[in-house]
Amino acid sequence: MKTHQFTLIVEGRDLQTDASLDALFEAGCDDATIGRVGATQYLDFDREAPTFADAVLGATEAIESALPGARVVHLEPDELVTASEIADRIGRTRESVRMLISGDRGPGGFPAPATHFKRRQRMWRWQEVVAWLLQSQVGGAPADDADRATFITALNAGLHWRVAHDRVTPEQRRRLRKLVS
Repeated sequence: MKTHQFTLIVEGRDLQTDASLDALFEAGCDDATIGRVGATQYLDFDREAPTFADAVLGATEAIESALPGARVVHLEPDELVTASEIADRIGRTRESVRMLISGDRGPGGFPAPATHFKRRQRMWRWQEVVAWLLQSQVGGAPADDADRATFITALNAGLHWRVAHDRVTPEQRRRLRKLVS
């Protein structure tokens, strides 16, 4: 089995009490390091599982069943990446990635930025970047990164929807469900 590394951001319960730590350990989260940065609580996992999705979903289910009131709200690594993060992930220089983005190197057609397209600090969806890297045969991203990136995007969309669901009106929920069906 392969070991998968990821971080789950959790809200709703203090993860660092003795009772929470014991409950997480008993639920099988003995492969996680639990921490906090400011008000953000997280679990860093090194989990063995057949697939990345199995590892993440198993960890999420374990946390939420072990700690009533705890809710996983985000999965890292994030699907939004800067040009520098793209360079780090594919083992290239920042300048090499800049040239791929601008079309000065490679086949052209690099994905459009997902955010801040008018600003200098733009971000891209990793899922789209990986697909482009594989299709263009530029290299740098393993083939299983495409499935992993798609899963991260889908899971985070679902987790964010759980948070937003109760904050939108019933009419907005109805229209949003129709939109994403």
